[in-house]
Amino acid sequence: MSMRAIRFHAVGGPEVFRLEEVEKPRPGEGEALVRVRVAGVNFADTLLRRGRYLRQPEFPETPGLEASGVVQEVGAGVAGGIVGQRVATLSERCYAEYVVAPVRQLIFLPDELSFDDGATFPVQSLTAYYLLYKAERLKPGMSVLIHSAAGGVGLQAIQMAKQAGARVFGTTSSEEKAKLAREFGADEVIVYNQVNFAERVKELTQGGGVDLVLDAVGRVTFQDSLKCLAPFGHAILYGAASGPPHPLHLIASLFEKSLKVSAFSLYTVRQRPEAAREGTQQVMDWITNGKLKLVIGLKLPLEQAAEAHRRMEERATVGKILLTVAG
Repeated sequence: MSMRAIRFHAVGGPEVFRLEEVEKPRPGEGEALVRVRVAGVNFADTLLRRGRYLRQPEFPETPGLEASGVVQEVGAGVAGGIVGQRVATLSERCYAEYVVAPVRQLIFLPDELSFDDGATFPVQSLTAYYLLYKAERLKPGMSVLIHSAAGGVGLQAIQMAKQAGARVFGTTSSEEKAKLAREFGADEVIVYNQVNFAERVKELTQGGGVDLVLDAVGRVTFQDSLKCLAPFGHAILYGAASGPPHPLHLIASLFEKSLKVSAFSLYTVRQRPEAAREGTQQVMDWITNGKLKLVIGLKLPLEQAAEAHRRMEERATVGKILLTVAG
């Protein structure tokens, strides 16, 4: 049997995407076949399309790291009782009508969460959670600067940081996005193309700086992100939308204030299901209890995946972009 999937046969811009009929996958041992209802779009998908992701595309390649849907079939060694259950999954090649995923990576959705929710929270909410509670141990009274504050991870991180009792600073590219970040709890938002964000953070903290910076932008922000840090501060790089940062001169950049720099990728968590369960349960509890709000900025049908990528790369959306695969 065949299915529809978005594929690309060479790296390039969004125009390389094609909606094609391909063979429907079959689940192997320990796997489940999920009928996809909604797929999430992430910046990592654009990196894969351009050949700049953690792994290189295997042509013809299908992007997509998360989806929600219904278990249709299971492979050997998997209890058949999960067939028909609603799930979300952190997987690969999710821009398709069906996706195969290891059962250990399935997230069983409670009734309170829709398919849209299931395709929205895994990458963004879990990234924010692990940045703030594992890569760093955010505590009351600490301060954090969140770049791309109106983006999917940014809006999740703002809410989580406020719950932890932190003072939250954000950067955005427009006043409209700044307003949204404030609505979600940011104490101060800096429109970075109007003022130098490092100088503004220094003013707002009376020269003290912030304890933590979450930076997914990379090259154009990272040096100034370090300037924003208080003594013993920590900068976490979890993306490189503008390209990899320039190499650090450790003595010149870090020694004076005893700073720490680290990197984070959700890929690490995906390889450790036992570590993922805690964060997944906490995030779902926050969502169902109304303590964590999800923001869907754009929904398009699967065949408009190229437009979704264009809008993302133009910074023309806020929150999450979704692709509707099945009704």
